[in-house]
Amino acid sequence: MSKHIPRKRFGQNFLQDSKVIEDIVSAVGARPGDVVIEIGPGLGALTRPLLQRLDHLHVVEIDRDIISRLRGEIPPKRLTIHEGDALAFDFGSVCDGPFKLVGNLPYNISTPLLFHLARYGNRVTDMHFMLQKEVVDRMVAAPSTPDYGRLTVMLQYRFDMEQILLVPPGAFYPPPKVDSAVVRMIPDAGRCGVASDEALLEEIVAQAFAQRRKTLRNNLKGVIGDEALQSLGIDPAARAETLSVQQYVALANHLAAARG
Repeated sequence: MSKHIPRKRFGQNFLQDSKVIEDIVSAVGARPGDVVIEIGPGLGALTRPLLQRLDHLHVVEIDRDIISRLRGEIPPKRLTIHEGDALAFDFGSVCDGPFKLVGNLPYNISTPLLFHLARYGNRVTDMHFMLQKEVVDRMVAAPSTPDYGRLTVMLQYRFDMEQILLVPPGAFYPPPKVDSAVVRMIPDAGRCGVASDEALLEEIVAQAFAQRRKTLRNNLKGVIGDEALQSLGIDPAARAETLSVQQYVALANHLAAARG
């Protein structure tokens, strides 16, 4: 079969370093009966070693050339291919029980894809993703640091996350212009409190970080006043990145209660 030419519009950088592949598959820890969904299998660098540990694997892929290649190389009794965009795919439709997610996520859609995948936090046992290192830095950031932002808060609300592997550009073909990292995400609902209205939490966090250089007083103007913020132990003159995830949950719950 002819060599596949990586497509920029799909953000394709194919993993080819055997040691990195081995480390990722080992970290996933898949067992024969597990339901595992791989996002963006590409040329099968993770697909094949995962299948050595599994009875069956599900993959989500948008590139028809890659789909045709996989269908020609791996029998359907071992591999189910879900053709389409991962951003629109209903991962919960694959099975009724828990599942694992793994993948080398396209860098050009990584942030919206992470928000989409977070919706399945109550269904997954764990997620292991290769991402641009700067995205992983944002995911695991602490308050009052430059990387701490909306993505940090909304993911840390749902998951315990850890960077487990650094991956240099040379591990890929073609090599990207950035460093990569592998992150482990384990659902941990309630670790930062429970929001009574998660849609409101998302709304408040997005508004608080809308203009990072402005104070909470300015960004949340018309939503909550100084007195209410102070009653929650929050300085109205502070900036969004100084608040902990727990404080955002408390803020959202206060507003939900006030709105009845």
